Amino acid sequence: MSIKNKSYGHFDDANYEYVITSPFTPTPWINYLGNDGFHGLISNTAGGYCFYRDPKFRRLTRYRYNNVPVDTGGRYYYLKTDDDMWSASGRPVETELDSFECRHGMGYSRFLSRKGSISSELTCFVPLGETAEVHKLTVTNEGTSSKELSLFSYLEWCLWNAEDDGANFQRNLSTGEVEVEGSTLFHKTEYRERRNHYSFFHVNQSITGYDTDRESFLGPYRGVHKPLAVTNGQSTNSVAHGWSPIASHHINMKLAPGETRELMFVLGYVEVAPAEKWESKGIINKQPAQALIAKFDTTEKVNSALDELHTYWHTLLNKCHVSTPDDRFNRALNIWNQYQNMVTFNLSRSASFYESGIGRGMGFRDSNQDTIGFAHMVPEKVRERILDLSATQKADGSAYHQYQPLTKKGNSAIGGNFNDDPMWMVFSTCNYIKETGDFSILDEQVPFDNDDTTKAPHFEHLKRAFDHVVNNLGPHKLPLIGRADWNDCLNLNCFSTDPNESFQTTQRGKSDIAESLMIAGQFVAYGQEFIALCKQLNKDDLATDCQLHVDAMIQAVNEHGWDGDWFLRAYNALGDKVGSHENEEGKIFIESQGFCVMAGIGLDDGRAAKALRSVEMHLATEHGVMLQQPAYSEYDKYLGEISSYPPGYKENAGIFCHNNPWIVIAEAMLGNGDKSYDYFTRITPSFLQDIQDLRKSEPYVYSQMVAGRDAATPGQAKNSWLTGTAAWCYYAASHYILGIQPDYDGLSLSPCLPKSWSEVKIHREYRGAQYDITLSNPKGLSTGIYKLTVDGEVQIGNTINFERFNASHKVELTLEKA
Repeated sequence: MSIKNKSYGHFDDANYEYVITSPFTPTPWINYLGNDGFHGLISNTAGGYCFYRDPKFRRLTRYRYNNVPVDTGGRYYYLKTDDDMWSASGRPVETELDSFECRHGMGYSRFLSRKGSISSELTCFVPLGETAEVHKLTVTNEGTSSKELSLFSYLEWCLWNAEDDGANFQRNLSTGEVEVEGSTLFHKTEYRERRNHYSFFHVNQSITGYDTDRESFLGPYRGVHKPLAVTNGQSTNSVAHGWSPIASHHINMKLAPGETRELMFVLGYVEVAPAEKWESKGIINKQPAQALIAKFDTTEKVNSALDELHTYWHTLLNKCHVSTPDDRFNRALNIWNQYQNMVTFNLSRSASFYESGIGRGMGFRDSNQDTIGFAHMVPEKVRERILDLSATQKADGSAYHQYQPLTKKGNSAIGGNFNDDPMWMVFSTCNYIKETGDFSILDEQVPFDNDDTTKAPHFEHLKRAFDHVVNNLGPHKLPLIGRADWNDCLNLNCFSTDPNESFQTTQRGKSDIAESLMIAGQFVAYGQEFIALCKQLNKDDLATDCQLHVDAMIQAVNEHGWDGDWFLRAYNALGDKVGSHENEEGKIFIESQGFCVMAGIGLDDGRAAKALRSVEMHLATEHGVMLQQPAYSEYDKYLGEISSYPPGYKENAGIFCHNNPWIVIAEAMLGNGDKSYDYFTRITPSFLQDIQDLRKSEPYVYSQMVAGRDAATPGQAKNSWLTGTAAWCYYAASHYILGIQPDYDGLSLSPCLPKSWSEVKIHREYRGAQYDITLSNPKGLSTGIYKLTVDGEVQIGNTINFERFNASHKVELTLEKA
């Protein structure tokens, strides 16, 4: 087997797990725990950290990014006998195990290890609705003689503010405080002053000893791979006063042959009302912690919580379940794509092994787009998220680029003026209403910029988003790009030559020249959505007025946005074309081809088909569609950050996966089912199991970027998990390949299938109704003339009318002829 085809794991679809068979994957392969405000990142060797709501301001445990060795810091359990010591999670101890598996599942991770006659199973998860990680550790003596061993737990506390924790050492090395009571180790740094929260680490049995001071446990100049306390087989009962507080339990045990010991560890977060902070002077009020501990102090309680978690995820994922001739497609849509959608919704782009959690809040653009991937699963959470985003919108219709999850206020440090942001909220809101039928969201009174004196109906926020584009047009009557559009690195108004400046927050005055064809396509696409919504509300005059603006934009694109074989990308601040055959580099970009075709521009005159042929000719690779070609070989201050990357990476001709589904959708709109599906498979992880060593990142979730043709390592992936690729790929596959499209009147069916698929079965829950759908394709078509029956009754058109069919129904759609 060549190194290119080396495998580190495989799917276990029956258990909804990915099984990792090595502690030494090409990069740390992680999972996420939690979904109700308390979250954890956990790697295939238990590295990572957890936090409450905000990964910057409420981080419980410490993790060192970009460290050597990689993935240092996590929840570690050390096992020691007279003969050896090792880790229950494969690392950080360097001892090679006799067997190892990490099973990443839906909201939990399990680690199965064996050394000699001792086996262990560690299951880590966050119970539903709780602010704690629970770690169930099972240790078994599989030998024929009794075994004595020592168990040591270990984690390192972060001093809450993750950015300050890694910088302000003159303060932090003096502030760490802990308390120890029985088998519970409390972290109370800064609790005595302005904080009303603390954390703790508990085990449900008596302990032999403990440590709360890092150096006492590790030993001077030693690392987590070989702690002195574990080597000596004895903790020191240290109490931290400043320096670096940790939490470590020491438990001695003797196991008879075949005996199993089960231990329940709880890593928790507690908030206390200011008037109830103290039990006595200097002693924290432990009652809330004890109440939380009591929920998980037995095996039965923990198993019950784990069962509830399994039920929760299976219920969510089965709201849409597909069966096609391709198991890899089924696996993506039924399990991992939907799961990644939920994780990305929870965290936007704030906390992964590539996003440190201290530099970004919840993105306005990102979060609106993410909702399209899971509105069918948790519509009530989508509603809340949309209204949170609406409250950060400014009165002129523009938006803060990010908001902070603790305050839900716009991030003024980043600001706004990313001119694609506003219209994404039109898209997310219309998609939500089509899924749920809930028009009441439009009547919700929502402030602008979180100022309650400015409240207006959410519908007014959508109108101002529409108007913001209309009010910010350039010399070609195309939308002004502002700091950037969807491509954060196309900074046409930055002109930076100073390496200490941020490309995205630096602007050399307000430009009335630089324009975006991507925003033009977006405005036409979602402007039409807004017009359709107005008509649903009988706001016909407003719909007519808006249609004039959309028509004018289509005319501007036709006159000033077509380059002969494809759509232009932009006009820069000098008025020069970007993404044109006239350019030496960056002649063609993916974004404007995708969005202009998705908007329907050029469908009637062949230009859409011509643009997509140009995409295939110039941008398509075996690993996906590149962002632009040719790559920029030199830095150009009139283009900004995009030209700062080496060729083939990130926005400079990398395969920026987020926009690949736009081409999948565009090809489906033209009826090209095989081509649409082909593009989908090139970036979808379940189709790429034979190149795990090349891709490096997790083989079960999408990555933001795959190195393009110009790179030294084409096909290598980076920035996994938190990417809009997840939601868009699910949307493209479900709405356009399978053609399951929620609409105001009901569920519409407009599939564009691979010709080889003769039959597809789909179970879809929709507004409380249950539809068992069969798509029949007896003549090997992609799309064409449909025959729709519901419960055997032939329907006119291709929509399952919800008013008539809102219970459990059998649906059949047959592709009869091209």
